[in-house]
Amino acid sequence: MSLFTTPEQFAAANKASVEALLSLANTALAGAERVAALNLNTARSLLEDSVNNTKALLGAKDVQEVVAVQASLAQPNVEKVVSYSRSFYEISAQSQEEVAKLLEAQYGEFQKTVAGLLDQASKNAPAGSDVAVAAVKSAFAAANSAFDSLNKAAKQVAEITEANVAAATNATVKAVGATTAAASAAGKKK
Repeated sequence: MSLFTTPEQFAAANKASVEALLSLANTALAGAERVAALNLNTARSLLEDSVNNTKALLGAKDVQEVVAVQASLAQPNVEKVVSYSRSFYEISAQSQEEVAKLLEAQYGEFQKTVAGLLDQASKNAPAGSDVAVAAVKSAFAAANSAFDSLNKAAKQVAEITEANVAAATNATVKAVGATTAAASAAGKKK
């Protein structure tokens, strides 16, 4: 039995495969483009900040002022690192989600094709092969169930990871803020 019964079916399947690959490639390139833009903007911002921070440190008149300037720079620098990390994570998560949707759609099409082939095979099967066809259908149903379970588990892991990343970044910003405030207060007492 042939997978495709007509040349048109074969051509349509090839066209769908090429379109799916192009969609995946475009999604990957869009994600890479967003990361490149993020990196370029971050590098530009870091350069500007470095120049400004150096000027501020060189303008300090005594050690206390140097400590105060350094303390005032810590919080914004950590916030920028956290912001960069958050943006990078969001780009990665969105790209992964888009790829997952494309793959799910492709898997859905594959399921329909295989289900159609199994129905066709059961109709054209020789007498007495009902048990074999039923076994193949059962195995296919089990594979679909396993895929659905894995897909749900992957989505739950992604949600938990996103919540943990948000909690960790917020805790980091708060901790650095508290440390900066304590260092600034200690510098003023001297």
